[in-house]
Amino acid sequence: MSPRLRQRGAALLTAMIIVTLIASLAAGMVWQQYRAVQIEAADRARAQSAWILQGALDWARLILKEDANLHRTNKPMDHLGEPWAVPLAEARLSTFLAADKSTASEDDGPEAFLSGSIEDAQSRYNLRALLGGNKVPELEQRVLERLCSQVNAPPGTAAVIIAGLREAFPAAASGGTTGTGTATGSAGAASGAGGGTTTPTKESGPLEPAGLDQLTWLGLTPDTIARLQPFVVLLPKATPVNLNTAPREVIAALFDGVDLATAERLVQGRKAKPMGDVSTDAAAYLPAAALAQATATRASVISSFFIVTGRLRLEERQLEQRSLIERQNLNMVVLARERINQLVDR
Repeated sequence: MSPRLRQRGAALLTAMIIVTLIASLAAGMVWQQYRAVQIEAADRARAQSAWILQGALDWARLILKEDANLHRTNKPMDHLGEPWAVPLAEARLSTFLAADKSTASEDDGPEAFLSGSIEDAQSRYNLRALLGGNKVPELEQRVLERLCSQVNAPPGTAAVIIAGLREAFPAAASGGTTGTGTATGSAGAASGAGGGTTTPTKESGPLEPAGLDQLTWLGLTPDTIARLQPFVVLLPKATPVNLNTAPREVIAALFDGVDLATAERLVQGRKAKPMGDVSTDAAAYLPAAALAQATATRASVISSFFIVTGRLRLEERQLEQRSLIERQNLNMVVLARERINQLVDR
């Protein structure tokens, strides 16, 4: 082969290598730009979703505040016939944005759907009742055992919960004073200041569960927790059960000698006329022995804790936010907030 042909072959090979290198660099730049756009879009969607859910939470707080205002003029009671108890059915977000026809229309809005609800946390049995005093109150132990039996929980579930909670909250179990934390159902030992009572600091043992989902730390399975979740809750402090909002399973378990049929009569009766006083209005449904157990610390018709759930569905993803709110007169305090990002089954 002549030198001239060899030089042409080398030049052609060099040109091909340069073209390949440039194409690789261009593809890499396009890919990086695409990834940057995708990340920016995801961050923008996440921020927008967070603001939308925050707006839904503020709206729920406003509804609860208006309900508290009504308590000042009317007899205070919380029941399922009030506006806060009506859930928000899933609706396209653009229908809210299109309220002002001059600025938006439904076709211009994103394919996002918003739904939500406000649930009375005191409609469930508060596991804090198991922590009062040096010994578990026998009545409260029977309540938890009945609830576990109703949901077909594994044998010994009530004993596991009681032992685990009392080990996780030694100050409360020994009758000491505990301070409430910011998470759902969390509590820490209160430190004595200015001569106050000081409770010992826990040095070992299981962590304090901040909510019902964290009872897995005590040895419960996720299936058992899912069975109990509609009927029990772990709040920052002891609370009575609201008989105007509690399901029949909780009412039947709360009192000795009350079966599901009796509890169902109470549930049906309160639909026509919500109870304004436990001692008088519940007498038409509960036996005398049960009324004796309906003390102010165990049963009530008003609530202070509410669970606000907001859901935003965007294409194949759904962002859910659950917040625990304590109503302190006209002040709505958010104690805990949890967000769950999940794929939607189609």
